[in-house]
Amino acid sequence: MPVRAPRRAPRVLVVTVVHHPDDARIRHRQIPALLARGWRVTYAAPFLAHGVVSLPTPGLTAVDLPRASGRRRSEAMRAARRLLHDRAADHDVVLLHDPELLVAARGCDTTVVWDVHEDTGAALVTKAWLPRALRGPTALGVHLVEGAAERRVHLLLAEEAYADRFRRPHPVVPNLSPVPEHPQPPDQPRAVYVGRLTRARGLVELLEVARLLRPDGIRVELVGHTDAESSALLDRAVADDTVTWPGFLPLAQATARIAGSFAGLSLLHDLPNYRHSRPSKVIDYLAHGVPVVTTPLPLARDLVERSGGGLVVPHTDAPTAADAVRRLAADPALRRRLGAAGHSYARQHLDWARAEEAFVAALSDAAGAVVAPAGSTARTPHPTPGA
Repeated sequence: MPVRAPRRAPRVLVVTVVHHPDDARIRHRQIPALLARGWRVTYAAPFLAHGVVSLPTPGLTAVDLPRASGRRRSEAMRAARRLLHDRAADHDVVLLHDPELLVAARGCDTTVVWDVHEDTGAALVTKAWLPRALRGPTALGVHLVEGAAERRVHLLLAEEAYADRFRRPHPVVPNLSPVPEHPQPPDQPRAVYVGRLTRARGLVELLEVARLLRPDGIRVELVGHTDAESSALLDRAVADDTVTWPGFLPLAQATARIAGSFAGLSLLHDLPNYRHSRPSKVIDYLAHGVPVVTTPLPLARDLVERSGGGLVVPHTDAPTAADAVRRLAADPALRRRLGAAGHSYARQHLDWARAEEAFVAALSDAAGAVVAPAGSTARTPHPTPGA
């Protein structure tokens, strides 16, 4: 009987020029899931632009790319195109995290997977760098690009609701969060927000909540990076000692800010891109047993109501949001009950461990690889719907 040659570890090239190199979904969910199952990962991202040093990790190779931000995108696109031209063939599959990279990947012979993080066309209404008159035509162009992409590449969707934008079914890998077994009780006098800080995401209201809560001895901590328009607002608030703002923090440090807080804030505005996305920050707060205070976006409201893990406040209503935090501060039994309910729900429904197998399976199918997790037998590959 002939001896079968050992199977080579599958290789993936992961590329982003838009997301932070320490993006939770990319760096702290998907890449570790692949490494744990024996994949070799090349991760190309704007490390230097964000001041990030990639620490040596077995199986992981880091490649620096320029950052695409606002209207400054051409350099990053050229660099990404060169990278894909020079190195894609050394990999079994290319995983793209930015829709603009679909253009850079044209002509790529290696299988391409696009991870659809958001409704890009709907998100354009929040982009201050794009002239208002161009937002409609650009959104139409984005939808045309998405339609063409569906015919050329494999898709992963971060939300079930994104399926409505495409003609065929595609695997869904939701933005879930690792759930600690025993979270800290929510007894520390602070309210926290983790995520990108912009007007559309409620920055003005967050700063007003911080001002209103300051006399109560409740500190508001904002964790995340911002755009040029909002940075002046944040700088003034920090100078006035209204808020704590350390900027973007690596996941472990951001998680430490969440743990034990009176409340986790999500004051997103009522905009198209947010209406059919579950805010990942809400999932993070529930996972860590922190009561949520959220605006009534449909999926955020649904999470809070299903879990019993928080309070819903009106859009753009900072005084009511501040009152919700005061209510939690004044009632330890209430905030502990909400925190415990949210944590219990997260353990059952929102744990990343529930999604990572589906992610690796989808990428394996796209790559034509079969990768068995440690301690299990290999599964039989099956075609990815719509691929």
